[in-house]
Amino acid sequence: MKYDVKDIALAHKGKLRIEWAGKDMPVLNLIEQRFIKEKPLKGIKVSACLHVTTETGNLMRVLKAGGADVVVCASNPLSTQDDVSAALVKEYGIPTFAIKGEDKNTYYKHINAALDHKPNLTMDDGADLVSEIHGKRKNLAEHLLAGTEETTTGVIRLKSLEEKKLLMYPIIAVNDAMTKHFFDNRYGTGQSTLDGIVRATNRLVAGSNFVVSGYGWCGRGVASRASGLGAKVIVTEINPLRALESVMDGFQVMPIKEAAPIGDIFVTVTGDVNVIRAEHMKLMKDGAILCNSGHFDAELDLKGLARITKAKRMIREFVEEHTLANGRNIYVLGEGRLINLAAAEGHPASVMDMSFANQALSAEYVAKNYNKLKKRVYSVPEDIDRMIAKLKLQALGVKIDTLTAEQKKYLSSWDIGT
Repeated sequence: MKYDVKDIALAHKGKLRIEWAGKDMPVLNLIEQRFIKEKPLKGIKVSACLHVTTETGNLMRVLKAGGADVVVCASNPLSTQDDVSAALVKEYGIPTFAIKGEDKNTYYKHINAALDHKPNLTMDDGADLVSEIHGKRKNLAEHLLAGTEETTTGVIRLKSLEEKKLLMYPIIAVNDAMTKHFFDNRYGTGQSTLDGIVRATNRLVAGSNFVVSGYGWCGRGVASRASGLGAKVIVTEINPLRALESVMDGFQVMPIKEAAPIGDIFVTVTGDVNVIRAEHMKLMKDGAILCNSGHFDAELDLKGLARITKAKRMIREFVEEHTLANGRNIYVLGEGRLINLAAAEGHPASVMDMSFANQALSAEYVAKNYNKLKKRVYSVPEDIDRMIAKLKLQALGVKIDTLTAEQKKYLSSWDIGT
């Protein structure tokens, strides 16, 4: 078996951590029980480009239990947990190509190693597999039945391909499932982002001016958690509806140019490029902290920052100090990459339980329905989304009401009024 991990001797530690996360993933565990019996993915070759974390380890285990032939690579150079990579190889027999801190060349070498598997199904977090296939490895399209995409940034890229009629095979947008973005993006990103910032800096959040760029589901979560820790939250937005919502949620809203001189901690969660630019960094106070929880490292203008930096050093792990020409110091966390995975462990298992249940069931849906799908981006079928919510409630011991016959009739009629 070919693989590339940092240290295979870390496998036992990784297995224990995968098992620990699995205890908080009841929906995925229920799916595994059925997959073991039914083998719905038998004969399907899967190449997965995901954050190699303990939760991902459990998803890979479930896909293999369902009969899939799985290969894994990292979707971000800093998000890999090296003990998990080792465990996937040694303990679960899954070829894995992921090393925390790998350089760009190694990153793409690993992506291509996963694609050498000649997959029938791609599983992306950021659409790097899809991009590589559409750019340099178009010959693989003949093997592909469909793909799945985990995150907002990836869905944006895929919908762009679809609009230009360039998409070569169908994709299920797992990110758009309600049981994914309502929970993973909001509660997962919210908690793990603050966790990453605190682990990296050990700074007190309470009393700080905490600037959140972007008020989508991820931004809502980050703003909420920062406020809960006592921060004075400022939101920057380009969407008037989201800006209005953040005002109604009790946060200040202003342009980034106005927030730059007063912010203590800045977090970007937009999915766009150069959200905080050199022109804004010049305005920041001495000691300002910048980080990103959007998928790629493009949200902070790091090239612009390099032009106005006269000296830099790593002052502590995941914290790079930039001394600007004006004499002020600003600090970039985790190289501008996902701070919740660079400096922390990513989302808690309980929310990834729903996200990865969507991945597993979308893979099953593709295996059964690929011949009905066109070359476009699809939402997760609503019945799958609702079933995952129902299973999660059952796992939490929560019961809900059901409609009576009278109520069903009322909701489906037009002629019953006051």
